[in-house]
This record gives sequence, C-alpha cells and structure tokens, in this order.
Amino acid sequence: MSSNWSLCDICDNDKIAKSSVVWCSECDEGLCGDCKEHHNISKGTQNHKTVSIGEYKLPTEVLQISKICTKHNEKYELFCRKHDYPCCKKCVKSHNDCKSLTDMNEIIKNVKTSNAFYEIEQILLEVVENIKRISTTREDNLVYLENKKREIEAEIKQIRTKMNRYLDKLQYDLMKELMATEQEKSSKIRQLLTTLTKKGQEITKFQTNFAHIKQYASELQTFLSMKQLEKDIAVEEAFIQSLTKRDTTNQVNISFRINKSLQEITASEQRFGDINVSSDQCYLSIQKRKDRQAQIMVVALPTRNIDNLTRTLQKHINTMMSNVKGCSMLPDGRMHKLKKTIKVKSNNDGVAFKDGHLIYCSWKKGLKMISLSDESITNVTNKKIPYQAHVTTFGDNLFYTNDVKHRVTCRVYHGNILWTFSDTSVLREPCGISVDSNGNVFVVGYRSGNVVVISPDGQHH
Repeated sequence: MSSNWSLCDICDNDKIAKSSVVWCSECDEGLCGDCKEHHNISKGTQNHKTVSIGEYKLPTEVLQISKICTKHNEKYELFCRKHDYPCCKKCVKSHNDCKSLTDMNEIIKNVKTSNAFYEIEQILLEVVENIKRISTTREDNLVYLENKKREIEAEIKQIRTKMNRYLDKLQYDLMKELMATEQEKSSKIRQLLTTLTKKGQEITKFQTNFAHIKQYASELQTFLSMKQLEKDIAVEEAFIQSLTKRDTTNQVNISFRINKSLQEITASEQRFGDINVSSDQCYLSIQKRKDRQAQIMVVALPTRNIDNLTRTLQKHINTMMSNVKGCSMLPDGRMHKLKKTIKVKSNNDGVAFKDGHLIYCSWKKGLKMISLSDESITNVTNKKIPYQAHVTTFGDNLFYTNDVKHRVTCRVYHGNILWTFSDTSVLREPCGISVDSNGNVFVVGYRSGNVVVISPDGQHH
C-alpha cells in the first residue's frame, strides 16, 4: 500500500521523485504520466481503471485498509462467508472445515451495485435521519425549557404581586382601623379635657369670689354667699363623682396583635415554592432497517379479509380545485407545509417517500429515486411508465399504476416484480394508489369510477 499517493510509486522505487497524475486502485499505486502510459498498454494492467489524482478522494480510513494478507503478505484470493473474512492461499489451511469459501473476484464483482452496498448506504442515511430526529427533539426540549422557565418566572412574580397587593390591602385596612380607633378615643378624651377646663375655670372663679367675700363682705353677705357656694360646690362635686363612676377617666390603651396565620407563614415557610422536574417518555420512532427487514421476512403480515371491508365516510373536503387526482392524509390529522421544491429533469406524476428518498414516476424514464440529503438521482427501474402513473410503498415493496394497460404492479424495492393485477372488468385506468397497515392495496379506477381493494399477494380483489 502506498504511503504517499501524491508521488509515483514506480519512480519512487527507483529513487526518483515524480508527482503522480493518476491512481490505480487495483495496483494501489500512484502513477506519473510516463508510468501511466506503460500501465495502460501492459497486459496485466491494461484493464485496470484509473482515476486522476485531483478526483481521488478516498478517505484515510480506506487508504489504510490493507489489500494483502497482513499475516502472509500475499494477495487476498478467497472470502470465507462463515467467518466473514478475506483469505489468501495460505489462509485456506486454517479454513479447511469451511464450506463457504468463495473466489474474491466473484465477491467483489459489481459490489457497488449490490444489495449489500445499497443496504449500507440506506443504513447510513437512516442513522443520519435518526440523529436528526433525536437532535430535533432535544433542541425542541431546550426551547421548551427556556419558555417554561419564563412562564414559571412570570407565575412567581404574579403570585408575589398578588401577595403584595393582598398584604398591602390588609395593611391599609388595619392602618385605617388604627387611625379611626385612635381618633375616636382621643376625641372623647379631648372633649372631657375641654369640660374639665371649663369646670376648673368656674372653681377658680368661686375661689376668687370666696376670697373677696372673706375680705370685704359683711357677716350676712358672707352667710348667704356660703349657702350659695355650698350649692354650687355640691354640683361640681357631683360632676366629679359622676366622672369617677364612669369609664371616662380610665386609661385608654391601644395595642396590636398580628394575625397568627401570617405569623406562622413568616416563621414556618422557608421557601416560596418548589421547582419540580419530571421526565416524560419521548414517543420517537427509532427503528433499525435490518429489524424492519427481519420483520418483513420472518413475520407474516396480519391479514384481513378484504371481503369483509366496510366503508365509513369520514368527511367531505372542498379543495376549491378541479381535476384532483390524489391526496394523502396523516393519521393524526397534522398538516404538512411545503418546505422545499426540488426540480428534476423530467416530467413526473406520482411520488412517494421512503427512507430519506422520494420515489417518483418519470414517464418514459421509468421510476426514479432522489435523495433528500444531496438530491442525487438514481434509477429504480428504466422500464417506461405512462403519463399519470402513481406510486406508493409498503415495507420493501413498491406499487405503481399503469392507466394505459389498466394494471397495478408490485415489485421488490430494487428487485423483481412480485405480481401484476389487471382485470378491466373491475379496474380501468387506475390512478391514485395507497396501502393500508395490513398490506391491502387500494386503487382508484378513474374510468371504472370505483375504488378496488387488492389483497397483499395480488390474487384477490
């Protein structure tokens, strides 16, 4: 195996450094212009296919794979199917009991168009698609978490605002009550103080008059004044006594006792709330291609007698269009929006999706398949199909219509035709086609004006 594919290996063996212009995968060597000419006319190598160095893009991992037996340093000539291992002539001694040794040339013949090569390609596409699906769900989860965080933040703030408003109202009501109570009690005390002030002034006047009587009045005047003062003083004493018997002279106190429930909240509640984390099962359909094939090969399809099928009208849909030839509805009622338009170099009608590809009817060019990842187009079958042909898939089978020959064909994906249904007394000019979960094929007869159900084996209708 060449260690430097940019240099001509033959010249390099002669200690001459010349750049290679082509690469021969059979010889595993790079060749300069001169060596290329000799390589093209040599009997042993004239049938070898070469590729220009500029186009040679094999990955490093492939270049590092040895094309000779690393144990015996000889070319691989056989392949042991039992051990899934290439062998040279000397390796055969350790495979004497193996009955599945096959010539390596037979194994590698048309390997790039083999089903095994195709399956690896499809599995890679499937793995990429599964990674995309999982990544999409995780990205959606990130968006959900961010949105949910904002919702919870808003909810916490809203609860806090409501609590603040509620506490503010409680505070306002209590402060209002406090003010009213204080004003009421203070008003009564002030009224009493006003009365006492007046009484005090009257007593002071009595004292002044009494002093003047004592100094200036005659005995008779003094006596008569005393009698009058006794009556006045009796009235004032009676007033004082009445005050002591009522609560007007009691000490008025006001105090505050917090609501026990509120006090308990501040004492016992250490958290505003709890953030809970839960995990819901992600209903993501991830299935390996080999598992699906095993199910198709080993497990028989659950059959349903097509004679017992009944029709139930689900709904009428007014499309506001004419010449409608077909439709497809998702079982959960979701809508699909146009995401991308792919132009192809042919007229086409029916189209179906399978494993990251679109299979479409391309009239005279047969059935084509286009990859959604790189838009590369490959042939499913080159056999001509007419205008207005429709196609659908089920498992590894393809079903397509031919309105000119009034028939429905079922074939293996990249394989042989399994069956053909044609009965003009029942079905004429078939167009729209679909398959249910039991493998029953539903076909619309445009000219016969009906829907025909064909059994999975194509033998009954």
